[in-house]
Amino acid sequence: MAVRRPGNNNLSSDLEQQWRNGGGPACVLGVGTANPANCVQQDEYTDWYFRITKSDHLTDTKATMKKMCEKMMVKQRYLQVNEELFSEHPELLDPTAPSLEAKLAIVASAMPRLVAAAAEKAIAEWGRPAGDITHLIFATSSSAQLPHIDLRIASLLGLSSTVQRTVIGFHACTGSSAALRIAKDIAENNRGARVLVACADMWSVVDSYTVPNEAHRYGIIGHAIFGDGAGAVVVGSRPQEPVERPIFEMVSASQATVPRSERAVAAELTNCGLEYRLEFGELAAELGDNIERCLINTMSPLGIGSVGWNNLFWVVHPGGPRIMDTFTTALRLEPEKLAASRQVFSEYGNMVGPTLIFVLDEVIRRRQQDHEEGSCEWGFMVGFGPGFTIDVMALHACTTPTPRLK
Repeated sequence: MAVRRPGNNNLSSDLEQQWRNGGGPACVLGVGTANPANCVQQDEYTDWYFRITKSDHLTDTKATMKKMCEKMMVKQRYLQVNEELFSEHPELLDPTAPSLEAKLAIVASAMPRLVAAAAEKAIAEWGRPAGDITHLIFATSSSAQLPHIDLRIASLLGLSSTVQRTVIGFHACTGSSAALRIAKDIAENNRGARVLVACADMWSVVDSYTVPNEAHRYGIIGHAIFGDGAGAVVVGSRPQEPVERPIFEMVSASQATVPRSERAVAAELTNCGLEYRLEFGELAAELGDNIERCLINTMSPLGIGSVGWNNLFWVVHPGGPRIMDTFTTALRLEPEKLAASRQVFSEYGNMVGPTLIFVLDEVIRRRQQDHEEGSCEWGFMVGFGPGFTIDVMALHACTTPTPRLK
């Protein structure tokens, strides 16, 4: 494989200059994840949903959702909503009642604690005090208020009052990939910066709980795959070893938007919650036509002449089975190359923004357990989102991973 090590003359002059400003390439220094306590088994979800929406009499629609749940190959999901919450807020189940205000209030109350739980794990793995965090980047597509909940997250974690906070809103499934790309730029251009990237979504709360029907098939699809979660990553350049133990160098990043694809994935907040459009067929087609070009563009600053895609490890957002199958086919990958993505999707569903961080965490775990991924020095992190947007980041494994604290 014709891959060169970062720091040699094959790198572009712009990339070398950027690294000199911050002291080297940005590195992943710690990763953490967290989920709500309510775990729902996929084979029980349809019965639960139709019972709480009092729509068991719609037998044909119920059979359609049950079939969709089976098709998605999800085993279980974690949801912030539960029957106690619906009892306290009956308006969430009333399709005629404006419920957005209540839903945003529920998210604002619950999400900071969930994010803090994920961030505490990432900070513990990083190995330095939370007060040493200089920047906080928070991404979500489930929350909208002022001040934003990043302020509450900073307080719960005990971050410095001078921490520089940035919020990324409504990038959906590319929330964490966009945040990590910005964190890379901050770390490489501000010597000594330590950036906490936090991403969370609670679509089970902001989603619409109207009775599903064939005319609203996107709701049926969404309720078959979406879950809730939070992920966090600590990013910084020039690691202070042995306290800081870099996991991956974040070598090169890029983003591409496929022209005229805005409607493939779309969502908007209405009085009753989130309404969205999911066209997996369109997404798969756009992905298959564009992914290899996007990857090659990301490799160009590295001076890579040629590469075999099967010689890399892969951190890929698992939008759904069809997306992963198309990705595998387009790059002619061996089936096991997306094992981490499929595992996360099976255990958690699509958690929207933080899902990619869960896959990153799973890839790290597998590398430490001597899975096939551990033999690959280079890899790609790939996010997909509305637009249709493709985020790509080249990763380089630093050393043989040391045992993790969690």
